[in-house]
Amino acid sequence: MNPADLATGAAAATEVSLWGMFWSAHLVVKLVMIGLLLASVWSWAIIVDKIMLFSRTQKAMDRFEDSFWSGNSLEELYQTLSQRPATAMASLFVAAMREWKRSFTGATSAFMGLHSRIEKVLDVTIAREVEKLEKQLLVLASVASAGPFVGLFGTVWGIMTAFRSIAASKNTSLAVVAPGIAEALFATAIGLFAAIPALIFYNILQGKVARSQARLESFADEFSSILSRQIDQHVATSERGAGQKEFAV
Repeated sequence: MNPADLATGAAAATEVSLWGMFWSAHLVVKLVMIGLLLASVWSWAIIVDKIMLFSRTQKAMDRFEDSFWSGNSLEELYQTLSQRPATAMASLFVAAMREWKRSFTGATSAFMGLHSRIEKVLDVTIAREVEKLEKQLLVLASVASAGPFVGLFGTVWGIMTAFRSIAASKNTSLAVVAPGIAEALFATAIGLFAAIPALIFYNILQGKVARSQARLESFADEFSSILSRQIDQHVATSERGAGQKEFAV
């Protein structure tokens, strides 16, 4: 926004459009506006992608739990899912079953401490799956926190330019002052336009991540209890077998 342009065109600018405010703004303010609009588009792309991801994840978890608690053989379910687990909960199941089967195919000493190893595998798998769900949410947090300040920077720069233009034109009428102030405030409006949806959906999606994590941890505890009972049964069977051999000797 040059002082000469402001002085000659302010009287004719009785109605200021959004496009007109953008086009007549200073280059720095334009760059701020463009950056905020791109950040807004990026945020909405992440929001839509995450909403679809969580919808698919919840439905897949429901299908897996139906299969798991249907009473079918866990070995058959493992053979079906071992090649490519389709859900986070299926990944937990496959990781725990893989550690279980490794302990039986190895030496007898590998059976000791199996329960703690399974719990560690479950914890690592949960952390990995939660990390996948949280991917790119940091972008929403960054836009939500930095967007208003970036917009404010554009506003401050625009107001400084407007005051310099007023001083150069030596005209303090409302027709001269209003367009420059409006252009400057437009940057803050765009910053809020980018930040508010990012903040709202960041909180919503973080809540979905927390609920998914709680659901995974609940399944991990239940499945760990099932395997723990199996471990106790195998230990008791092994001890009875060893006692019978010792008595026979």
